[in-house]
Amino acid sequence: MLFQIDMVPQDSLLAAQTAAEAAQEPMNLWQMAQYGGWIMVLLVVLLAIAVYLFVERLVVISKAKKEDKSFMNKIKDYIHEGKIESAINLCQATDTPASRMVEKGISRIGRPMSDVLVAVENVGNLEVANLEKNLVILATIAAGAPMLGFLGTVIGMVQTFYNMAASESGAIELSALSTGMYQAMVTTIGGLIVGILVIFAYNYLVARIDSVVRQLEGRTMEFMDLLNEPA
Repeated sequence: MLFQIDMVPQDSLLAAQTAAEAAQEPMNLWQMAQYGGWIMVLLVVLLAIAVYLFVERLVVISKAKKEDKSFMNKIKDYIHEGKIESAINLCQATDTPASRMVEKGISRIGRPMSDVLVAVENVGNLEVANLEKNLVILATIAAGAPMLGFLGTVIGMVQTFYNMAASESGAIELSALSTGMYQAMVTTIGGLIVGILVIFAYNYLVARIDSVVRQLEGRTMEFMDLLNEPA
């Protein structure tokens, strides 16, 4: 009898120690992603697309923001000297949104000022639209990723309760319930991570584009003032 009493606590202690060691084992993102199933694959694909679009748009916007500070001074000198062709060549060589706007305005010199302004603003609108290209995809990913994560959670919970209902014994095992809920919640975490990262990236690009728009508006006003100056 004494031998049996000693053995039971030892087995219980060993089981508790094993469970504690398993609980202390750190979990990395790769292990979490594996539990998420096909929803996590979709989220990874969306994240890859978002990273590509962010880098591509960032390069385009950075190029659009760069400008030669002496550009408008050279344009002013060419126009005052009547060297319209040289001014157009300078705009084409500079090849920035601002230079393309100025080029369009120079090509309309001699027409009413309202026509020149409309032509310049139309080019500016096209340039801004080009900078905003594919931003709608980033916004869609930012909004859709958390929804996909929630969808994965709902699907996981439905599968968990279905398996419990289909159990022949009819008993609810706490371990099976907690495992199913854990697997389901992983997709929510993944969706929120992707959504948060992409929304920050989207807002950063929007802020950079707004900066370029203000720059283009300044160049438009500067060019129109140039045309109104006396020769």
